[in-house]
Amino acid sequence: MKTPAATVLLPVRRRRLRQVAGWRPGRWATTLVLLLAGLLGARRAAAQRPLDVQGHRGCRGLMPENTIPAMRRALDLGVTTLEMDIAISQDKLPLLSHDPFFNADFTRLPTGEPLAKDQEQRYRLYALPYAEIRRFDVGSHGNPRFPRQQPLRTYKPLLAEVIDSAEAYARRKHRPAPYYNLETKLAPEGDGVLHPAPEEFVRLLLAVVVARGVQDRVIIQSFDPRSLEVVHRRYPAVATALLVENERGLLANLQRLSFRPTIYSPNHRLVTAELVQACHAQQVKVIPWTVNTAAEMEALIRLQVDGLITDYPDLQPSQ
Repeated sequence: MKTPAATVLLPVRRRRLRQVAGWRPGRWATTLVLLLAGLLGARRAAAQRPLDVQGHRGCRGLMPENTIPAMRRALDLGVTTLEMDIAISQDKLPLLSHDPFFNADFTRLPTGEPLAKDQEQRYRLYALPYAEIRRFDVGSHGNPRFPRQQPLRTYKPLLAEVIDSAEAYARRKHRPAPYYNLETKLAPEGDGVLHPAPEEFVRLLLAVVVARGVQDRVIIQSFDPRSLEVVHRRYPAVATALLVENERGLLANLQRLSFRPTIYSPNHRLVTAELVQACHAQQVKVIPWTVNTAAEMEALIRLQVDGLITDYPDLQPSQ
């Protein structure tokens, strides 16, 4: 039988390959297998890692922000973490509010009249006892920026009330106990005017957290490194998140702290594959804000972020 040409040429090709850079079939095969295993392992780990979906101010796009109805709706939608903003009243009680005063966009006075924009500064929360703060309606007017938000009469709740309500609601609905991401709303220029100084602010905030026994499920986040330094020094076991909206980069922002935060939390537009890889190399999680479209969520998940903060938890992809 005539030998096929391919059979004759095959040994020649092998000899030539062996002469190129010391090629050895066994070594290259082993390397290829290891590389493929590494890639598959990384993909499998990313797929298995649960995404921390955080309801921004509860779920601001659907319910009045920073209120108990917003937190309950977020839990119904399956969030892992309830994200909220913390302010302090005149009588030193931590409550939920993004602004240091009542916001005219969605506030009605105790008389039922809408709050005028030029009157906002008259109603600083740090100058009002909580009993007075509770009388204001921050839901029935709706929010023009969020047309899907359901208007309903509600108020700015105390942090203690929010935690008690969320814990009880999760148990009643047979849902996992939620995590809490608490933002300290403070800045140097506001010390003593819009809020206490960082030491007192953190002490008042963590006193509520510890009294409710949820410190293992709490993150303290802030744009102001001062409060994060206090948390790290006084409560080192509590998770921290550095909020970032500038474009100075990871290294410059991390240098604002004397320690590595648990989470790096940038504006979602600042997130790149390189940023995620650099954070993960330092055992720092990446949880961007505020991610409000399904397309943005999918893109960030492909970059392997650890979570995302959204006004619309109903848009989260199935996991």
